[in-house]
Amino acid sequence: MKVLQKDEQMTAETVLLRYLPKSFQVYGYLYAYNRNKPSSIQVIVDTWPDFKVIICRPDPQKKHTSDWTKVVTFYCLDEKILRKILLEEDTIDWSTYFTIGGYDNSHTAMLKEVSSQRQLSYKHRACAHLLYLPDSSHLVKPAFDSDLKSRITSLDLSHAHLVNQTWKFGGDEIGYKRIVRQISYFPSYCIIDGQGQPVSWLLLYEYLAMGMLYTLPEHRQKHYATVLVYTMAQRLLAEGYPVFCYIEEDNLVSNKLVKSLGLIEDPSYREIWVAINT
Repeated sequence: MKVLQKDEQMTAETVLLRYLPKSFQVYGYLYAYNRNKPSSIQVIVDTWPDFKVIICRPDPQKKHTSDWTKVVTFYCLDEKILRKILLEEDTIDWSTYFTIGGYDNSHTAMLKEVSSQRQLSYKHRACAHLLYLPDSSHLVKPAFDSDLKSRITSLDLSHAHLVNQTWKFGGDEIGYKRIVRQISYFPSYCIIDGQGQPVSWLLLYEYLAMGMLYTLPEHRQKHYATVLVYTMAQRLLAEGYPVFCYIEEDNLVSNKLVKSLGLIEDPSYREIWVAINT
């Protein structure tokens, strides 16, 4: 195994472009890190420069990694190599709780087997569709008036508790710290009411996927979410970022919403999140 240095991560980012959209999760981490976004990850590969497995893991040299959920993610071109790494090498700290996030569902059986052989718990957390914008020409502009446009702004840290309370995977101190980090260092948008309070919002995860989209119940059916996704996509395109998101399998409303804006998917492909050592 090899730990990649900064210049090597730039090279790896370029390699992963060949494998989009399935490599988006790891590509997003590298894209953000390579543009000086704060990161708690360490990137490792099986061989260099012709790697078959690339893994993002919590950086053991950064103390603040433990302040929020530990996440491992990977992109794999050879499952046999990945299985050997997970079973025979100390690539991952298996002694603590962590999440394996955003991996191809085709690897599920292997990961269950590895967890069982290591006598660790394996808990399914989410199954999601990957939707992405192939290029700027696909983006569809929704209709909205100047009044609504004037109420679009960025979230600030005072809004972190509200976002955390409504996020499906939040509600605790770890979720709050993660949201503070995202608001501090990554783009976010919200629509405010007459008192300047957010009623609908959208954030960007540290791996650059759009997420945590939410509208307060009393403000729904006003197309706020559609406007926010469009506004975020415009900004990401302008800054050279990829435009993608994960929609949970049973969330038909959000799936329809993002598709109406031009995002597409491979209907047969699914991304999985699981918790280890719960």
